[in-house]
Amino acid sequence: MIDPNSSRTAFAVLGAVQLTLIAAITVITVALPAMRRNLHLDDAGTVLVTSAYGVAFGGLLLPGGQLADSVGRRRIFVVGAAVFGLGSAAAGLAPDAGSMVAARFAQGAGAALTAPAAMALAGALFPDPRRRGRAMAVWGVLSSAGATAGTVLSGVVITWVSWRWALLAPVVVAAVAVAAAPGLFPADRPACGNRIDWSGAVLATTGLAALIYGLQRSGRVAFGGVLLILLFGLAERRAAAPLTPLPFVARRLLPLAAVTLCAAAMAAAFFMLSLHLQQVRGLSPLRTSAVFLLSTPALLAAGPLTGRLIARLGERRVLAAGPAVAATGLGLLSLLDAPYAGLLVFPLGAGMTFSAALLTALHGVGDDRTGLAGGLVNTAMEIGPPLGLAVLIPVAAAHSPDASSGYAFALRVAAAALAAIAVCAALPRRTR
Repeated sequence: MIDPNSSRTAFAVLGAVQLTLIAAITVITVALPAMRRNLHLDDAGTVLVTSAYGVAFGGLLLPGGQLADSVGRRRIFVVGAAVFGLGSAAAGLAPDAGSMVAARFAQGAGAALTAPAAMALAGALFPDPRRRGRAMAVWGVLSSAGATAGTVLSGVVITWVSWRWALLAPVVVAAVAVAAAPGLFPADRPACGNRIDWSGAVLATTGLAALIYGLQRSGRVAFGGVLLILLFGLAERRAAAPLTPLPFVARRLLPLAAVTLCAAAMAAAFFMLSLHLQQVRGLSPLRTSAVFLLSTPALLAAGPLTGRLIARLGERRVLAAGPAVAATGLGLLSLLDAPYAGLLVFPLGAGMTFSAALLTALHGVGDDRTGLAGGLVNTAMEIGPPLGLAVLIPVAAAHSPDASSGYAFALRVAAAALAAIAVCAALPRRTR
């Protein structure tokens, strides 16, 4: 059992790793123009560089969760953090586009191993259900905090030094995690043997990777990804030891949908707001990063607030309230020239949604399936950003040739979708 005195330190290390894994997605957002110049990237190369991390991360999360349950959480956490750190170092030193794509893919593969193992280890730190619930509520906010941190770090770094330092920063976090893990986490025994559904892992990984890549690059590839995912679902019904038991997933469709939609809205909103502030308002990357810092108070308050609300009201009511608050925040963000109130309200709602959805997905899960549940939640989160960009950017372009008007309309569409999720969560279970 973990020493209670060291549980907070261990949770802080795991939280720093989770925040870094998500920040690695957005850390190149503001730095993309400089990367294009230095690496001589064309449009196709830019798409590959921006999607390689998400393709590997989202595509390998499900087998990563099963490996954590089957081989041991600490062991997979250490291996994943080491791979992530090495990939980060390679990305920061990449001399050309091909090397950068390979390094970002390695980063994503390491993150896919690390994330579900870290979530399982975090839950095991707190045997008391009440403390565990509060800790997991804080954990749910780390994703929105990581997305914001990556955007802010990118703008700050390229103002004074090379964009490469933003990609090298995760190396330090990974090294600390690998070194500290043996002393902070006990060696755990595999919870469900060594049987791994490798055929399901290949179908799920290939299908999700094709879907995530295709949403940004090719409709045909995305359609092929959907077909592979459908084939994966059919194969899972017959598998002796399925990668994702379909009844297990079906009971968690609502929280997984809430995570996906909220992550999609966040990625699209931050992307549109960043472009508007720089291209229309004329703000520098540093001032753009400063604007995003307005969301910090909401991010810091969301975890503790959600933990208290869930203890009093229950997971389902908070799962309804979170998307409703986030939808309100998106409506305020659609006022692009004055997005300040939205940057306070939307991150609070997003944090509430992620935390409540995570606790709902983990509800009633045995110790032998925490890695699987964590993999599902993280997969939903990784599918969200490319889905949001692939859907909402064309919606904005189709609505108006004026980018600002189109962005505002797309944000209101996303707000309506989140409001619909809130209504579904508020309905009685039998009605849903």
